[in-house]
Amino acid sequence: MSKLTDIPKRILIGRALRSDKLGETLLPKRIALPVFASDPLSSVAYAPGEVLLVLSVAGVSAYSYSPWIAVAVVVLMFTVVASYRQNVHAYPSGGGDYEVANVNLGPRAGLTVASALLVDYVLTVAVSISSGVENLGSAVPFVVEHKELSAVAIILLLTLMNLRGVRESGKLFSIPTYVFVAGVFLLLAWGAYRGLVRGDDMNAPTAGYEIQPEHTGLAGFALVFLLLRAFSSGCAALTGVEAISNGVPAFRKPKSRNAATTLALMGGLAVTMFCGIIALAMATDVKMAENPAHDLLKDGKPVGEDYTQNPVISQVAAAVFGDGTFMFVVLAAATALVLFLAANTAYNGFPLLGSILAQDRYLPRQLHTRGDRLAFSNGIVLLAGAAAVLVYIYGADSTKLIQLYIVGVFVSFTLSQTGMVRHWNRHLRTERDPAARRRMIRSRAINTFGAFFTGLVLVVVLLTKFTHGAWVALLGMVIFYVTMSAIRRHYDGVAEELTADDAPYDDAVRPSRVHAIVLVSKIHKPTLRALAYAKLMRSDKLEAVSVGVDAAETKALQTEWHERGLDVPLKVLDSPYREITRPVIDYVKSLRRESPRDVVSVYIPEYVVGRWYEHLLHNQSALRLKGRLLFTPGVMVTSVPWQLDSSELARKRARKRAEWNAPGSVRRGPVPVQQAQPKEEKKAAVKK
Repeated sequence: MSKLTDIPKRILIGRALRSDKLGETLLPKRIALPVFASDPLSSVAYAPGEVLLVLSVAGVSAYSYSPWIAVAVVVLMFTVVASYRQNVHAYPSGGGDYEVANVNLGPRAGLTVASALLVDYVLTVAVSISSGVENLGSAVPFVVEHKELSAVAIILLLTLMNLRGVRESGKLFSIPTYVFVAGVFLLLAWGAYRGLVRGDDMNAPTAGYEIQPEHTGLAGFALVFLLLRAFSSGCAALTGVEAISNGVPAFRKPKSRNAATTLALMGGLAVTMFCGIIALAMATDVKMAENPAHDLLKDGKPVGEDYTQNPVISQVAAAVFGDGTFMFVVLAAATALVLFLAANTAYNGFPLLGSILAQDRYLPRQLHTRGDRLAFSNGIVLLAGAAAVLVYIYGADSTKLIQLYIVGVFVSFTLSQTGMVRHWNRHLRTERDPAARRRMIRSRAINTFGAFFTGLVLVVVLLTKFTHGAWVALLGMVIFYVTMSAIRRHYDGVAEELTADDAPYDDAVRPSRVHAIVLVSKIHKPTLRALAYAKLMRSDKLEAVSVGVDAAETKALQTEWHERGLDVPLKVLDSPYREITRPVIDYVKSLRRESPRDVVSVYIPEYVVGRWYEHLLHNQSALRLKGRLLFTPGVMVTSVPWQLDSSELARKRARKRAEWNAPGSVRRGPVPVQQAQPKEEKKAAVKK
């Protein structure tokens, strides 16, 4: 059965990779750029349009402010890029903003950053896929008619690609990303040549349209508020910048230097393309409206519900290249593809952050382990599921989804840069080298300016977008924060309860003789109880068996084993593919082949819990092992339970239910409660 299920798995995601092949999956800069920077690079396809959409509330005259908004976005982009270049050098382990905030501002700040980033990664997938569907829909009507289905199908396809591994998916994704970048630069160059050198009259398809403003004659505070809202929408161009600081371990050596170079290259490309699209949109007289059916006028009349408003980049390409020309089609296709692939930034950031949080016991341990292809498969699947739900709820509408966007990323920006300021302050207290102190002071100044600027933008975003949907993102952050805090409290409580003391493990009551293998993951009270139970069975042979998934953890286990002086031999089974079940099954079968007449008894320490959700956090490997071992001839499986404190709740519930059972219900089962029978039915039953 396992072979039958393994064949389609291998077809979809490829053959399993050994743990020692992890170094071969590291990325050079040319592949790391499209993998980690596809989100900010692709944002030029929708960020300029969001600026114009907001300004259209005040009419076409407000479009004159768009260049100044673009300048503010550019200053912010350079500030964030310069700040994160300090981050990747100071914290190259891959924790990114979470690690910076956790180390310098405390666990609560770190958990806040983690919650913000997890929400932002989910929204990155939802917004990118929805925007890509809308761009593709201008050429393929079926996609627009079935937006939700198309978006979910693309999410599924991206998930399968990422399950194949970072490097393999990166090679595939790099082609459309570079085609898109080249196409945009060609668009800017050809547009500048036609407009400045040849003096051609370039008009967008909506150049002759008019906009009916929702509010005319805005001035004073109302105008300032509108400009701030437009600026906050334009800041969508900055999403994904933090992904490089989270993905430093995926770069080739020297990791920090390559990551910093990739950051600088990404910032330069994104800024140039964003400003160029805004300039060409102004030159070609592009018109955008938040409610085009009523606010966009053609010959003095609303365009109606049948009108499809194309993105800014499509309208600019139609004006510069000509509608339907070869370059127009190439750029449109590349734009749709790169918007789909922009979600890949989140597919690399979310699982890695989830793995770090799982290692810190804020998320279930299953998210910490790499899958067959050395990717964090569980995190990838979790991200895909959350994004698919969000796309379905919001109907794959990028305009609605983008209102939820960028709140989380600016929370992480602000706390991360504040943490870096404290990082440099701490190091300056002990550093005496003048040259090193000058570098630290310069870095601190960059991070201080970054913290102030991103904090200011965060306030603007909250003020201008809260009622437009930003509250949903904040609610998601609160849910993540509370859930992760609860998981951490649970794991901490279990760890404290299970901490092995110095009492000898052979004080337990001696059972009958067995031939035993005790499965060991770490040394704690359940392990010591299982060893005592097996050792004192007076078995013919007794050994403890552990599966070596992580070299550091295995070495620590062996060291502690010898330090405690445990007289049971410890055998470590090598698992190059990080599997737990198969190495144990193969080892037990080898024992059976060597001595077919012997009986092997496998002892598995297990936790006894009392709450339904605790079953999701514990005993998953034990369940898989028992399921496989029960079908192995000559093998007996024994669970050695360790009752956690919460198991008392289940015992009380069971006792309460038992009070309502009639005598003898243990033999025949509880008697169901029946309604009183009418007298006629009772008489008929007596006669029978």
